[in-house]
Amino acid sequence: MWSRFLRPLSSYFNKMLPEVVFVLGAPGAGKGTQCTFISKEFGFVHLSAGDLLREERQRPGSEYGEMIEEKIRNGEIVPVEVTCSLLHKAMQKSGKTRFLIDGFPRNKDNLEGWERVMSDKVKLLFVLFFECSRDLCTERCLGRGAAGSGRSDDNLESLQKRFNTYLNATMPIIEHYEQKDLVRRVNAESPPEDVFADVKKHFNELHRIEN
Repeated sequence: MWSRFLRPLSSYFNKMLPEVVFVLGAPGAGKGTQCTFISKEFGFVHLSAGDLLREERQRPGSEYGEMIEEKIRNGEIVPVEVTCSLLHKAMQKSGKTRFLIDGFPRNKDNLEGWERVMSDKVKLLFVLFFECSRDLCTERCLGRGAAGSGRSDDNLESLQKRFNTYLNATMPIIEHYEQKDLVRRVNAESPPEDVFADVKKHFNELHRIEN
């Protein structure tokens, strides 16, 4: 008998949880650009794991700064406890309830850490996965670096390491979420406006399901 009352209550509490979309793809796939479009159109707060780490690295007195710099420069992944802590603080600080988490989780350790620390604090809506060839992604990143992105990892040596990390560590994450039917794939090789036309379909579908 109680199950009739508990089901609506459970649904109510689920709706109260902050909602998250993970945004994944190779370096240079256009994740940041598309997150900007999504934020403007659908009101999601864009949290870039990489940007938060770079900000923390530059924050005076940060206990993690030197370690983060070394990891980023070498194309390696920062310990999950640090990244989860920065993401959680940013979510709380925003005062909002819907978030795009860009560039995370990037490996099995990230995934396990997130599920251990955050799975009961947020609701994962889906994983938005941008597919783009290695050659085009490399060209975009090198162009970004030449234009003065200020990123210490927009160079060929770091990019090679980042791609190897992406293929070996991030692709298994995509496979993990595909088994849960949570991955939404988007071809990211077209001009940004055309890519966003495909992205919008997934967010409009989300809105349709909720209503």
